[in-house]
Amino acid sequence: MNPHPEAFGLHENAEIITNQNETRLILENVQMIQPRSSSGGGKSREELIGEIAVGIEEKMPKPFDEDAIQEKYQTDYNESMNTVLCQEVGKYQRLILKMIEMLANIKKALVGDVVMSEELEEMGNSMFDNMVPGGWAAVGFLSLKPLASWMTEMLVRVEFLQKWIDGGTPPVYWISGFFFPQAFLTATLQNYARKHVIAIDELSFEFKIYDEVSHQEITEKPEDGAFCYGMYVEGARWNDTIHLLDDSKPKQLYTEMPVVWFVPVKNRKIPETGIYNCPCYKVLSRAGTLSTTGHSTNFCLYIELPTDRDQDTWIRAGVALFLALRY
Repeated sequence: MNPHPEAFGLHENAEIITNQNETRLILENVQMIQPRSSSGGGKSREELIGEIAVGIEEKMPKPFDEDAIQEKYQTDYNESMNTVLCQEVGKYQRLILKMIEMLANIKKALVGDVVMSEELEEMGNSMFDNMVPGGWAAVGFLSLKPLASWMTEMLVRVEFLQKWIDGGTPPVYWISGFFFPQAFLTATLQNYARKHVIAIDELSFEFKIYDEVSHQEITEKPEDGAFCYGMYVEGARWNDTIHLLDDSKPKQLYTEMPVVWFVPVKNRKIPETGIYNCPCYKVLSRAGTLSTTGHSTNFCLYIELPTDRDQDTWIRAGVALFLALRY
């Protein structure tokens, strides 16, 4: 009645992921139709929302000093990363200011100092259900995480930028921390193109997997290109013994990829064998829309992973890389 995932070329872990997704959908629907008035612990719903708002407010990072950052990291012909940093700071600044404003308003609305608007009511419902409010998601980074995990990730992302601001360009980049990773990848190519006086259209990335060292051990930047970490693989795993893509271990749904060196190469020919052209997405949904820049809101790029099997094996298994998981 129910064929095993292997019949379709998928790993047995695919069944676990399917069951988890179905369970999550059911629980989310149950949560949406639960009564809005009742609450446990003797506290009213409004009191609980107020406590959540205060808890988030206490963790909120301070807004960036954008003028000082732009003064320190001015537009430089030979260092495109300065522009990337300023753009990222601007996007996170917008999110932080929006969160501070809405948290202040929801606290006032709960005690009747301001009118409870539709946006604030939706925010309160979302916070009570541990979901990211729509007002924050609209200006925030793409994520499928519940509110508690999303808040933790947001703080880590801001910390990543703050370390960059304080200490200069890092030796290895946490690619998951970028609001718009495509801009970072373009800047990496642009730096190489300007340094070696090559048209950027002639450049593409070659990928080298560094599975013998962790990202914490890397202290120096490469001569060209960029070291990146923070990607996860689904449907397979990276085997650091044979240095190739390999089958997942049972019940190990996602595994972290080692450091990847993005190396710009002129007029590079893509190998026809020995690699899997693996798609890399921001989040697990694998679905996105085309933005005004011509980039997908979810898909980032294809990364070539060494393998001793045919590409079709990994395509049927649905193997892909992700910058962020669900929790």
